[in-house]
Amino acid sequence: MVYTISSFGVIYASLTTLQQVDLKKIIAYSSVGHMGLVTIGIFSFTTQGLLGSVLLMISHGVTSSALFLAIGLLYERHHTRIVKYYSGLMHTMPIFSVCFIIFTLGNLGLPATSNFTGEFLVLLGCFATNS
Repeated sequence: MVYTISSFGVIYASLTTLQQVDLKKIIAYSSVGHMGLVTIGIFSFTTQGLLGSVLLMISHGVTSSALFLAIGLLYERHHTRIVKYYSGLMHTMPIFSVCFIIFTLGNLGLPATSNFTGEFLVLLGCFATNS
């Protein structure tokens, strides 16, 4: 039952994230989706699931905090958080753009990042419980 509710929470938060145009709301709704994965890992009651949940919480805290900081810096400079107004950012702020991309890919769960490791362990614990 908890798996079902958490899975629906992850899917609903992900679909809601896709509809947003405000960067701060995008990060906030993706955080809700990540916490759904954390719930799945906790309720798998396996070592892999619990370890993945803890790792995902820590790494999500780091990457989301960095993204919120970056969005705050962008807001101070451009006075808007709407995505469509950031179309020339690589030309005006190249180092910042590279850092922002790295943290965004980390938040997405790109392989070789800590978010990917946490999500993989959560799913491994979930599959170990249900097989």
